[in-house]
This record gives sequence, structure tokens and C-alpha cells, in this order.
Amino acid sequence: MKSDVRVRFAPSPTGPLHIGGVRTALYNYLFAKKHNGTFVLRIEDTDQTRYVANAEQYIIDALDWCAIPFDEGPGKNEKFGPYRQSERKELYKNYADTLLKTGWAYYAFDSSDDLTSYRQQHEAEGKTFVYNWQNRADGTLVNSLVLSEEEVQAKLNTGDKYVIRFKTPQDEILKLEDEIRGNITIDTNTLDDKILFKSDGMPTYHLANIIDDHLMKISHVIRGEEWLPSLPLHSLLYRAFGWNSPKFAHLPLILKPVGKGKLSKRDGDKLGFPVFPLEYTNDVTGDVSRGYKEDGYFADAFINMLAFLGWNPGTEQEIFSLEELVQTFDLKRVSKSGAKFSPDKTKWFNQQYMQSKSDAELTDLFLPLLAKKEIVKDYNFVLKVVSSIKERAIFVADFWNLSSFFFETPTSYDPKAAKKNWKETTSELMKELISVIENIGNFSSENTEKEIKGWITTKEIGFGKVMQPLRLSLVGKLAGPHLFDIIAMIGKEETIKRIENAIENL
Repeated sequence: MKSDVRVRFAPSPTGPLHIGGVRTALYNYLFAKKHNGTFVLRIEDTDQTRYVANAEQYIIDALDWCAIPFDEGPGKNEKFGPYRQSERKELYKNYADTLLKTGWAYYAFDSSDDLTSYRQQHEAEGKTFVYNWQNRADGTLVNSLVLSEEEVQAKLNTGDKYVIRFKTPQDEILKLEDEIRGNITIDTNTLDDKILFKSDGMPTYHLANIIDDHLMKISHVIRGEEWLPSLPLHSLLYRAFGWNSPKFAHLPLILKPVGKGKLSKRDGDKLGFPVFPLEYTNDVTGDVSRGYKEDGYFADAFINMLAFLGWNPGTEQEIFSLEELVQTFDLKRVSKSGAKFSPDKTKWFNQQYMQSKSDAELTDLFLPLLAKKEIVKDYNFVLKVVSSIKERAIFVADFWNLSSFFFETPTSYDPKAAKKNWKETTSELMKELISVIENIGNFSSENTEKEIKGWITTKEIGFGKVMQPLRLSLVGKLAGPHLFDIIAMIGKEETIKRIENAIENL
């Protein structure tokens, strides 16, 4: 049975979803599921100037890839819809009118040129211009508080442009509470009168999100730290409407790898890592931004990594399934300070998940890469290859570089390894080895190792004089899994062929 816990993720469709936004969605999801609540997706598209047509679908696709789909939202269980703010336009105007009638808001007719002039005048006097109680009633600002009702109505009738501003109380100390940061005290005299309704007929975020959260019965607002300065206004708006306020929790920033400043796309471009969950193509410029999915990260590894950017389970455990995250997550263990992003730690998480996946799962992921190279091999052969190399891989895409020698005869050799390990006597030694190999009946890894090492011991030479040139012959470099596993898998004929090629070329 569902509880009364209802949380929402409310992104703006202005472009691809940053991993900071994904983490906000994740924490909301974990909190909802832990308390058997509901995770709501709401599209906050009040800023039509920055609207991007494909951004909403990108957001939904990203949540689905991360396996944290919304329970309620656009096109899904629309109990409190619509879930796009642009489709709730008339609703907001009615509530703005309510605030006008109760004295919590007022019309302001100042043009952008007026506001620029006010700022310049204040700067000339060494002051900072703030649209609030100090100057709203001194006759400088063009607002309904210094105009008669007739003058206000006349401006409205003649189509004068206006905004609706919130009337912030004067001389009051607000005592607020945040689930992560504790008690917060604010002097209302330091606040400005925010715009609630814009001249384009759309509400601002401040008004729309309060109304939507109330009507959608949101119990907890879990959002980014950048909205913390808006908490006083939002709390006052709940009071102005006479509504109970939800509980608030403001998440810490995800910081640059150097630890200073908010993580941005520029940081990813500069240091070579994605900052978006999925690849994104800008429809206007054609620019393509990298995504974690396309870079080869497993969704569960990506989510595990994100969970730790600002939250600590209180134990040494680092690898958590989504179900374990749900059971363990607690807002009280979310940090107040920013979390430094580490590209290396992100790769570490992916490697841990690589090792936990079955050889069959990884083989299924590797086969399409082989198909693109027009390589067709028996499934069990590829399964053995994957089993022998996966410990050294971070991504499935690494499999080819780690295993190409299983599928193709080397055409070149590591020059440094060749110079160090292929001496004047090596070719003759390798010819003798071919004779030994030709006479091996059982070509299993164990038996070939026994026969070849027995021959080396009989000749009373160092193992390195044979084993290193042999590996170079078969692999092209001094790398790869157990040498005799390679020999057994490629077979006697191919093994001899590769040694002969090395003799000829080295």
C-alpha cells in the first residue's frame, strides 16, 4: 500500500540532463521507494525562451536507462495532471490573482529600461539596488502600491506591460528547517520582492512550483543547493496561501575534480569524461555531447557512483545494488558540503560491476562489436575469451584491444619488446619449439604447458628465453592472459603459423 510520501523531480527542458540533475532524481527515487511513496516527474517549462523540443524525451529516456523511472508524470498515471507547467497556465494566473486580492502581491509596471536606470542610480551612490520594502513605496518604482486603484486599472486597460511581484514582509525573522542543513534563520529585510508572474503571461518558477507541489500533494521537496536562497520566499508563499509546507532538503553541489566550483560540461570536455547520462545532439548546432551509456558505462555502476556523490552509508561498503540503495538511503546521511567528482573513481565503479557480471552477459555485449568487425566465432570460444580478459577491462569496448590476438594473427610486434627479447639465437630456438609443438598430441592448456616447459628444462635454458619470444609471436606484445590458455584456444596450426611469421619478420 502506498504511503503519503510523495516527492517530485522537476527539471526544465532546456537541454540534456546534467548528472547533478540525475543525482537529484536518484535521491528522490530512493527516498520515495524506501518509504513506499510516489516518485513524480514534472516538466517545468515556464521559461519558453530556453525551451528545447527534444529535452523532455531525453529526460524520460535518461531516467529509464538509469532504472529509476517515474511513477507519475507526463503520459503516466496522470492523477494530478497535466504535468507540464505550460499546460497549467490559467491555473497559475488564478492563484496569482488570489495573492493580489489578499495583499501578498502587487502589480509592478517598471520597464526593463526603468530597472536599468534604478540600478545605475544606486551604483552611482555606491548602493545596491534591491526591489523590496526599502524602495517599493517611495515613489521611485512604478507599482500598484504607489498608484491608486483607478491608475492601476487604467494601466491594465491600456495594455501596459506588468509583472506581479511578491510583497515580502518587513522586519520579520524567519525560522526555517532543512532536512539536511538543520535550522536556518533569515531576516526578511534582506529579501527582495521576487517576480511571481511575468509579462509574457507565464508564472516564474517560484509561483508555479509552489502551486504544483501543493496541488500534487508533494510531501518532501528534495532539490539542489542552488535553490536554498529561494527557501524563504517559498516558505512565505505557503503562508500567504494558507497551506501546509512540505519538508525541504537541499542537496550539496557536485564539484569539479579539482574540488572548486560546480561541475560543468566544460570540465568534462577538458578532462575527457561525460557529464550527461546519455549522448545528446543539439538540434540547432548539431554538436554532440558524450553520454555515460555510449561511453560504455553500466547503468547500475553509474547509479552507484552517483549515490556516493554527497551521501555516505555509514559503513565501508561501496558496491550497492539499487535495491540495497533503497533500503540504506537516509537524508540524514547526505552531506552539507559539496562532493568532488572523480573520473577515476567512476571508472573504478564500472570495473567492479564488470567483474560482477557473468561471462555470458558480457559475451552477449561483446558479440555485436565482433560482428561490426565481420568476425564470426563460435559462442563458446568468445565466452572463453571474455572469461580470460574481463579482469583487465573497464569497459566492454576494451575487450577488443585485450583480445584481438584471439581472433586475428598479429601483423606487427611491439618494437621495444622485440628488441629486448628477440636475440640472434631466438629464431633457431623458435624453430626447435615448432618441432616440439608439432609432436604434442593433447593440445589442452595444461598438457602444452607441461610439454613445452619440460623441453625448456631439458635444454637447460632460461624460461624467459622461450616464453617471452613465444608470447610476442602469438600476441604481438608482452601482454594477455595465461600463455598456454591462448595456445589451446587458437590451436596447433595457428600457433605454429604465428611462430613462423615472427621468425620471418623478427
